[in-house]
Amino acid sequence: MSRPYDSMEPKVMDDDMLKAAVGEQGPQEEAGQLAKQEGILFKDVLSLQLDFQNILRIDNLWQFENLKKLQLNNNIIERIEGLTNLIHLVWLDLSFNNIEAIEGLDTLVNLEDLSLSNNRISKMDSLDALVKLQVLSLGNNQISNMMNIIYLRRFPCLRTLSLAGNPVSEAEEYKMFIYAYLPDLVYLDFRRVDEQMREMAKMKHQYSIDELKHREAQMQIKLEEEQAKQEKLEEHKMAFVEYLNGPFLFDSMYSEDVEGNKLSYLPGVRELLEAYKDKFVIICLNIFEYGLNQQEKRKVELDTFNECIQEAILENQDQGKLKVAKFEEKHLLNLNAIREETDLSNIEKKLTECTESIGELFNTLMILEMQLVEQLEETINIFERNITDLVGLFIENVQSLIAQCRDLENHHHEKLLEIAINTLEKILKGEMDEDLPDDVRALFVDKDTIVNAVGASHDIHLLKIDNREDELVTGINSWCAHLVDKIHKDEIMRNRKRVKEINQFVDHMQSELDNLECGDIID
Repeated sequence: MSRPYDSMEPKVMDDDMLKAAVGEQGPQEEAGQLAKQEGILFKDVLSLQLDFQNILRIDNLWQFENLKKLQLNNNIIERIEGLTNLIHLVWLDLSFNNIEAIEGLDTLVNLEDLSLSNNRISKMDSLDALVKLQVLSLGNNQISNMMNIIYLRRFPCLRTLSLAGNPVSEAEEYKMFIYAYLPDLVYLDFRRVDEQMREMAKMKHQYSIDELKHREAQMQIKLEEEQAKQEKLEEHKMAFVEYLNGPFLFDSMYSEDVEGNKLSYLPGVRELLEAYKDKFVIICLNIFEYGLNQQEKRKVELDTFNECIQEAILENQDQGKLKVAKFEEKHLLNLNAIREETDLSNIEKKLTECTESIGELFNTLMILEMQLVEQLEETINIFERNITDLVGLFIENVQSLIAQCRDLENHHHEKLLEIAINTLEKILKGEMDEDLPDDVRALFVDKDTIVNAVGASHDIHLLKIDNREDELVTGINSWCAHLVDKIHKDEIMRNRKRVKEINQFVDHMQSELDNLECGDIID
């Protein structure tokens, strides 16, 4: 759809355009003038109007992190992009542009009203993240597939829809189809849905809707199952034992083992493999269960630590509040006494007393903070020792269990090599009764070839076991190091913030005292 101003030079969404727009749309009274003088922070802007600007590309909006309403209608925009950071956006108007596809909206989970009318869109999709969507305007586009309307059933909050001016709206069944398949819709094409027509549509399409509901229910069950599975996997990852609750590690040892799979055709190897796998999987399950158990212990340790930290901070804050309350009560009386005092020497004496009292309060609060720092430092050190010991014990015991996996692999290697050598001797003597695939028989040229094949299989298995051990050990050591580092950094930040609060409070008290002018006091 051609715009009347397409011949104009396309404009870039740069800082100058954004500042001008914010300035024009801001308050015009004294507060607005002050904001213009001091500069307006884009992060504080809640509404932004950029219509009729001949904008070709959406850009430079990342600083508007708290924006709720954005108007970009009547431009020449070709793609929906550059909106990733606008997670608080509730209202978005992109009507009267040159957009051909719906995209770039995945982070706008709070969007309630979306206007894309008068564009070149031919398909409704890529809106899945908009779970709060209530109003969708897609009039005057190129949507022609009636079945595409069914896509909108996934938006439970959708109440207003506009599709007028699309090829699909010219179909005879257009309204009845929408009434039937979007039963919660209140307005269609700017008119309230007729309830009698809705019931007629529902009856007409009852069979198809029942089938659709059945499929949707099945899909929902599968989705919930997949989500539950994913949540479980995340739990296992937190314990660093993912994919150890079954034959996954064992199967991975053979997934890339070409020689090992060939050797499985040798007489007696199938039975040997089954026994090996059973024992191997039992060890993996032991690691898995032990890992979950240790994860729970680490969680309890961390929860207990956080509770201790919070209790200490709250107790210290209560002591500080009590000291401040007593100070403020006394300080207020002193200020009143100063205001009522007429003798200048007495005023100066009382001012000095107040200043000393403020200094004493500062010292008291700082002493309390120093005591808290020492208390928390001791608590953090104890936690660090405990969590490090838990991690160390976990690694030690897991490595012992993984060593058992290696022992099983070494034992299996010896048995497999023995079977392979015996098979070679039978083949060379012509005593081999069993038929072997050609690619397996090709291994039995001489002893070196078969020994190398068995050895290559063994090396692959040991490498898989070593890699899984390294992954587990590296993972939990990294988790522990990052956790302890974060705790120390958080405490440093808490202390700095508290010291700043104390200084600001004391400075405020002293400033209030300094602002008492002798003339006002005498009056």
